[in-house]
Amino acid sequence: MNRARVLSHLLSRAPPGTPLAAARTFIYGGTRGKASAPPPPTALAAEPFLNGSSSNYVEEMYTAWLQDPKSVHQSWDTFFRNASAGAAPGTAYTAPPSLAEPTPHHVPLSSIAPAMATSPMVGDVQISDKVIDDHLAVQGIIRAYQARGHLVAALDPLGIDREALKDRPPTTLPSRTVVRSYVDAFGEEDMERSFKLPMSTYVGGKEGQLPLKEIIKRLENAYCRSIGVEFMFINSLEQCNWIRQKFESPGVMTMDSLEKRLLLARLTRSHGFEAFLARKFSSEKRFGLEGCEILIPAMKQVIDRSTSLGVESFVMGMPHRGRLNVLANVCRKPLEHIFTQFAGLESADEGSGDVKYHLGTYQERLNRVTNKNIRLAIVANPSHLEACDPVVQGKTRAEQFYHGDSEGKKVLSILLHGDAAFSGQGIVYETFHLSELPEYTTHGTIHIVVNNQIGFTTDPRMSRSSPYCTDVARVVNAPIFHVNADDPEAVMHVCNVAADWRSTFHKDVVIDLVCYRRNGHNEIDEPMFTQPLMYTRIRKLKPVIELYADKLINEGVVTPEEVKEVKDKYEKILETAFVEAKQETQVFNKHWIDSPWSGFFEGKDPLKISPTGVHEDTLKHIGKKFSSAPPNASDFVIHRGIQRILNSRMEMVESRTADWALGEAMAFGSLLKEGTHVRLSGQDVERGTFSHRHHVLHHQKVDKSQYNALANLYRDQAPYTVCNSSLSEYAVLGFELGFSMTNPNALVIWEAQFGDFNNTAQCIIDQFISSGQSKWIRQSGLVLLLPHGMEGMGPEHSSARLERFLQMTSDDPDVLPPFSDDFAIRQLSDINWIVANCSTPASYFHILRRQIALPFRKPLIIMTPKSLLRLPEARSSFDEMIEGTEFQRMYPEAGPASNNPANVKRLIFCSGRVYYDLVQARKEAGLEEKIAIARVEQIAPFPYDLVMKECAKYADAELVWSQEEHKNMGAWSYIQPRIATAMNHERHISSERVKIARDSEDQSWYEYWFPWFFPSSGPPEPESPAPSQVHVASKPKRPVRYAGRPVSASTATGNKKTHIRESKQLLEDSLAL
Repeated sequence: MNRARVLSHLLSRAPPGTPLAAARTFIYGGTRGKASAPPPPTALAAEPFLNGSSSNYVEEMYTAWLQDPKSVHQSWDTFFRNASAGAAPGTAYTAPPSLAEPTPHHVPLSSIAPAMATSPMVGDVQISDKVIDDHLAVQGIIRAYQARGHLVAALDPLGIDREALKDRPPTTLPSRTVVRSYVDAFGEEDMERSFKLPMSTYVGGKEGQLPLKEIIKRLENAYCRSIGVEFMFINSLEQCNWIRQKFESPGVMTMDSLEKRLLLARLTRSHGFEAFLARKFSSEKRFGLEGCEILIPAMKQVIDRSTSLGVESFVMGMPHRGRLNVLANVCRKPLEHIFTQFAGLESADEGSGDVKYHLGTYQERLNRVTNKNIRLAIVANPSHLEACDPVVQGKTRAEQFYHGDSEGKKVLSILLHGDAAFSGQGIVYETFHLSELPEYTTHGTIHIVVNNQIGFTTDPRMSRSSPYCTDVARVVNAPIFHVNADDPEAVMHVCNVAADWRSTFHKDVVIDLVCYRRNGHNEIDEPMFTQPLMYTRIRKLKPVIELYADKLINEGVVTPEEVKEVKDKYEKILETAFVEAKQETQVFNKHWIDSPWSGFFEGKDPLKISPTGVHEDTLKHIGKKFSSAPPNASDFVIHRGIQRILNSRMEMVESRTADWALGEAMAFGSLLKEGTHVRLSGQDVERGTFSHRHHVLHHQKVDKSQYNALANLYRDQAPYTVCNSSLSEYAVLGFELGFSMTNPNALVIWEAQFGDFNNTAQCIIDQFISSGQSKWIRQSGLVLLLPHGMEGMGPEHSSARLERFLQMTSDDPDVLPPFSDDFAIRQLSDINWIVANCSTPASYFHILRRQIALPFRKPLIIMTPKSLLRLPEARSSFDEMIEGTEFQRMYPEAGPASNNPANVKRLIFCSGRVYYDLVQARKEAGLEEKIAIARVEQIAPFPYDLVMKECAKYADAELVWSQEEHKNMGAWSYIQPRIATAMNHERHISSERVKIARDSEDQSWYEYWFPWFFPSSGPPEPESPAPSQVHVASKPKRPVRYAGRPVSASTATGNKKTHIRESKQLLEDSLAL
């Protein structure tokens, strides 16, 4: 039809009855017929392609154009259109755009000529400025909708915060909020004018031009109804066009009846689950989804679409709101497991457990829509909102790594957020900035924000400064799709687009479900106290399930009977599970493990540790490789300072000794040889904060040319990952924790730039690492390396806050564990984490290898040294690392004092760097035979057996604990009660004395018992105890005295002179007899 119209229009320009050949002559301006007068020279110059030799080609082009204008190049299309519009010979051709800059206030005519193909103004008629301005204004209107349409979209189900456009007549001029001054060019009379559509829009579909009224109508449908799209800040034109096409193409949101029925069924389950819990457990906090029931269909749609695109595993993190519903209807956690959590039953297995709305899970199931098996994991989360974000990302990255999914096609992370937390918690920003880093990217995360438009009792006007709660996502060019949660079909479309985006571009994307919270912060809260107007409106709203059911009934998709049938069917399922749950007498914490390690614990002796010593040949091979330049050394230019370091390492290998960096490399290398993946992450870890590690060598002349010796030790070794992180502790430590949760047979290490920086990751340490196994039965072998030591670097670069880690240990200071042959490993099994302050490379070597040799996994906290990195005395012989050697929990005195214990006046216990200061000071004071020094390498769990053995050896010696930290810091508060427990003895008190105390009326309990607890201030011991006795611990016979810095609010002085004076006083107090 279009061809006939063009042909008819073209031939109408020729005289009546003109044959086709003559018409050609008319169109070509006489180039083929001799009878026609030749065009003027200027016209020939303007159309040099029209000559006798090209006539056949031109004819072919014209014939093809008549059949399909799109089959020829745009330049031919323009030429034929202009010629058919009556352009004079030599004027139909439009030259290509010039590379030269247009003069000010001018627009090249060629940029709008295609839009005027039907206009008679092309040719001899002058084009007016208004025509040009109108076309530019239309382009401005289109771009304005794309950029600002979301500002007036009908996103809020409550109708509070946005201008609703649903009922606006199509002929009404668009909102000035969106189009600004572009609309001034037009009035109502211009609405029927047709305009050529630019390439920057897809609203026309297959149509090249549309009336202005229709253009505006389609743009409003795309950008100003239930969906608001933010994407024009994205730098990539390809990505912007992709999004335009997904939202602007006509009919793009159409759903068939089967899809609508499935959506209704999922909404029914989401709503029905919350209603069931509300009836059965009306007084329980459950943080339900009422007001955002669409979340369940949304998540399932994302999973369905992603599964069809090849994803096999989903790792999810979310806050407490809606967690039970997600567990039940997305993961399909057995309903009876959920219902028993409300019953208050005793736990049948280990762990302290957690509240039901913090628990995670892991499920493998069939996706019935795609008929593919999928894995679903929801990571357990504390009440610290968003804290699980980096944990999820780390776990996702690890799954991708171990499955060889280098592009993220098989494993996908989904993060759910609340609106107030998404904008208020800094960890969200930190996690976003990991998304594009090579060793941290998960190749795109789908973020879903449950936007209740309120945070606890605070409305958005008081909780954020940005227009949207999602604005933080703009920093990584993530598109943001705002959608009205009461429009289920719009939500489904947005979910499909988000899944497609992630699959196509492997970048983050945000779905903002603008909804409401039907109840208060929890089901017991009264929201009318603080938001009376909002909740007055909420209580008048129908639930989304009713709105959508009515819509489908009106459309004839379902009947009221079918709606009731779906509801009753799910209600029956819930009732059946509820009855089964009532039969349970115990709950099992193991049912809620989010990261199961299949086969790891099977066939292992839980109290047997594998050897940590290594054959000397292995040590030498690793040492030489680590000390050598790259194989192509002649082409790889190494910094001269690095070459000196390599030479020094080679000398140590030849002399069978190792410093800290070499000992660490040997631990890593030997594990890599055994097939254990090693990952070292943190700020500046490739070089090391103190320039001691240098695991990555850089070519001095070629950018990005690097060499990693430990990654090239053996052909069949495990991969070694060492990566500098972003300047974040919270997110990066959480990421590494998540990475460690995935594979127990990997050594995952996070190193702080300075130890005290760990306090910015305190939430991860407190809520996940120290208590994770107790709360969630989740083991982790994560290692924290925290540089620590009072070396005059000021308050912020001295202490790793050793005391905080020791305070959080789970061993009882007043209980002496029973001794046995497996005492040491039983302690490790029973405690929540291990805290060490190693003083030798050999000790560090063994404790790292022990992390993998253990039959279980425990977090390891190591206070790492600074000055000891290069101290000659702090080197270890290969003899301390070869086969038959192991980690020494405590090094006893091995000098002259050990040869004559009876002559020793003082036994000093210490840990870490201060040992070397004490040894030097003791030598200078000539007290090597009178003072014994034992250094504790593993502080927690406390080595009771070794401490008691050392104390028994020096039975007459005074006990002293010496530390470089202040008295209210360091290990003193942990060590003191445990040494007291080790040294204590029982004191017998007769039951008669107890009776007298109880019957005494003239003395208080405290006044009577004080002398018996402290004999020096009261009556003597009873001559003989009665047969019936009560055992009360007395004051220890051998108290331990403190020697170190006094109490302080600051971790260290910033004055060098004060530091030297304190250090000198510490040594004097420790050695003064």
